[in-house]
Amino acid sequence: MKPLPRPSVRSGRAGPTGRQAPSPRGWLTARPAGRLTLRAAGAGLLAATGAIHLDLYLTGYRSIPTIGWMFLLQVITAFGLAAAVLATGSRLIAAAGAGFALATLGGYLLSMWVGLFGFKEIRTTAGIVAGIIEVAAFAVLAALAAAPGAAARQARRAIGDSQLLAWFRDGRLVAWFQAGIPGAGRAVAGVSIAALVVLGIAVAQAGSPAPPPPVSGGRAILKTATIGGVTVLTTARGFTLYWFAPDTPARSACVGACAGYWPPLTGTPSAGPGVTGKLGTIKRSDGSTQVTYNGHPLYTYVGDTAPGQAFGNNLNLNGGPWHEMAVPG
Repeated sequence: MKPLPRPSVRSGRAGPTGRQAPSPRGWLTARPAGRLTLRAAGAGLLAATGAIHLDLYLTGYRSIPTIGWMFLLQVITAFGLAAAVLATGSRLIAAAGAGFALATLGGYLLSMWVGLFGFKEIRTTAGIVAGIIEVAAFAVLAALAAAPGAAARQARRAIGDSQLLAWFRDGRLVAWFQAGIPGAGRAVAGVSIAALVVLGIAVAQAGSPAPPPPVSGGRAILKTATIGGVTVLTTARGFTLYWFAPDTPARSACVGACAGYWPPLTGTPSAGPGVTGKLGTIKRSDGSTQVTYNGHPLYTYVGDTAPGQAFGNNLNLNGGPWHEMAVPG
């Protein structure tokens, strides 16, 4: 009489001792306690990225056309998905959260590479941290979405991966998804690593931009314009000029990433029609010459995408308040 063949331990079925062998899929076949951990971690990461975007929105991004309301929408969506993931543990909501995290990261990368709706992002600590958190949120939520529940794990052991792939080819996507996606662990890990690599490349290439080169062959022509009933100082192209409260007549306090959002006006100043007051220059820490007006170093704002805008007025950003440079009547 031939002995009965023993089920393979690698198949996930019972071994010689009657105990179930561990699954080779590891983190994607988490027990209920593991799924709860994934739920909490995914919700926390989504809430963290929402909090960072909320801070950025309140401290300046709300003034940028189109980008402002998109940031607000991101904040609302992030907190909403975080609450839904934590409350329900739904794999479909987890998949939506993973897609949202990846899409948000994609928007950040696009804004650094080519600009988004006329606004080009620069390298900042907040942006880098948000990007890393978004990659982590994608990895955790994608793992939660791809991990089958207890009943689905039993069904999967019964039918095998070959049957799951047949369901996928036949268009039975819901059943295929519910039973757990074959190879999902490797796919999630691969996408996460690729996203981190792309983020690192984008950050390395972006840098913190230096002040723009002097215009008009080294001359910085100043003009005036009326914006919101106030006569303000502008560049030759009509962009509003600002002053920064922490500055002194001899030193600019806006350097590094700050100068990326508030590009200093450089060159030799020349007064156009209607410009009264004292023009001068200071030497910045990078050696460039910055224009001053009545003792205030002058800047433009990246949130102003067209002449006649003054979205930077009265913002408290990058270490202090900013004000449009009003010209005395």
